[in-house]
Amino acid sequence: MGRVAYDFTGESVLVTGASRGIGRAVAGAFAKAGAEVTILSSGAGIHDAARAITAETGRQVRALECDVTDSTALARALTALDRIDVLVNNAGLERITPLLEPGDAVEATFRRITDINVNGTFLATRHAVPKMAAGGRIIVTASIWSRVAVPEFAAYVGSKHANLGFTRVMAHELGPKGIRVNAVCPGWVRTEAAMLSLAEMSRRTGRSEADLLAEIVGAQVLPGLLEPEDLAAPYLFLASDGARDMTGQAMMLDRGEVMA
Repeated sequence: MGRVAYDFTGESVLVTGASRGIGRAVAGAFAKAGAEVTILSSGAGIHDAARAITAETGRQVRALECDVTDSTALARALTALDRIDVLVNNAGLERITPLLEPGDAVEATFRRITDINVNGTFLATRHAVPKMAAGGRIIVTASIWSRVAVPEFAAYVGSKHANLGFTRVMAHELGPKGIRVNAVCPGWVRTEAAMLSLAEMSRRTGRSEADLLAEIVGAQVLPGLLEPEDLAAPYLFLASDGARDMTGQAMMLDRGEVMA
């Protein structure tokens, strides 16, 4: 089987939501490909992630601790970067938000998910674009749930549909500046967030996590659950010259669960 190698030497890459999961794997892949990588997240764990990626790749990775929903803090954090060649909008939150759940907690969760997944993506892009020149690339982490819907995930599904709309609008707005905007739509991936959702689904339905996971994987054409590292290649491709004529597009990476 052939192998594809990418070289991002000299390029400045910013990955949000990179303390773990998909974001961390993508940041590591860009570092291995020679990029100058900066990772950003609201938790102190972002510093541990930067040290770990630095150790794994031999390339110094910078960490910025910042909440993407705080426009002022985000603008201040990004003063650390002179330029941004690639922005990966990966910061996101996934939780169950049943419409008929009693109490105020579900409403607070709904607002927080929407704030991070929608407003955070807008704000990160808004503050990053002034640091981008022609040839800049923006990649949004959407989801297969930006194409389909499942019950009890109104905030997450709605926000991921919004991410695709945002990708298309920004592709139109930024195309004249020579900046491309595309999205990656992962299926079920073995991340902390996905496994928390699986555990909650199990609790609510009374079915075992193993049974639910078997059903999820069974809906795929290709067997097996995706790992975060499996997601890195599409991001590298979309940031490469191989995708220089692509903008406003959504790449599905779900082992054939949703064909669109």
